[in-house]
Amino acid sequence: MLRSDRHVRILDHVAAQGSADVTQLSTLLGVSQATVRRDLRHLSERRLLERTHGGAVVGGLSIELPLKHRADQRSPQKQAIARAAADLIPDGAVVGLTGGSTTTEVARLLADRGPVTIVTNAVNIAAALVLRPAVTLIVIGGTARGESYELIGPIAEKTLADHHTDIAFLGVDGISAGHGCTTHDQLEAATDRAFALHSGRSVVVADHSKIGRTTFAKICPAADVDTLITDGAAPPAELSAIRSLGVRVGVV
Repeated sequence: MLRSDRHVRILDHVAAQGSADVTQLSTLLGVSQATVRRDLRHLSERRLLERTHGGAVVGGLSIELPLKHRADQRSPQKQAIARAAADLIPDGAVVGLTGGSTTTEVARLLADRGPVTIVTNAVNIAAALVLRPAVTLIVIGGTARGESYELIGPIAEKTLADHHTDIAFLGVDGISAGHGCTTHDQLEAATDRAFALHSGRSVVVADHSKIGRTTFAKICPAADVDTLITDGAAPPAELSAIRSLGVRVGVV
């Protein structure tokens, strides 16, 4: 297993469980405890987790895995979600894309299709699309957030208020029937909310790890979402609760 892959697995495990010890991670990753300790030291130095005697913990509600790590996780589930999302987009549509690993997969698919207009606040998505002749690209301004490569804040919200998209795809850090769509940053939540507010249709693309999860800042109630697309490992009870709010749920 590559070092970057181990780091992603460690961060995912600690985020899901709240803590982990060296012995547990050694078994999970199939590497020596010395290797695990080096990995934990590296991640702790970058403030992605907090080391403890014999392991690591995460503080607060959850940790945010930076996009540069999440981008390594081009899982079959995320790619399948992106394909289902792209199927919802009619030819010639104006499409809004927030940042996120799954929305980045949607962008890759759209870049290979016919004419499309894309409005995004994600600088990594913009960089990937700027030279594509079939894409009319609109990048909204704002304050850059390094964790997600997004431009957020009042400038972004004002720009979105002056435009209308036919369909907006939202990347979230959590979605549940009780707490709605959430993310880690307040300004990012407000910008994501503006994407949904100024679109004819809002679609959340989220793999199973986000379903039933709640993070710090609320984007909108789940009932405000038109469609949720996720994968087959999502908890059925939570999907049923989300459906009961009138949300279309697609499972790939």
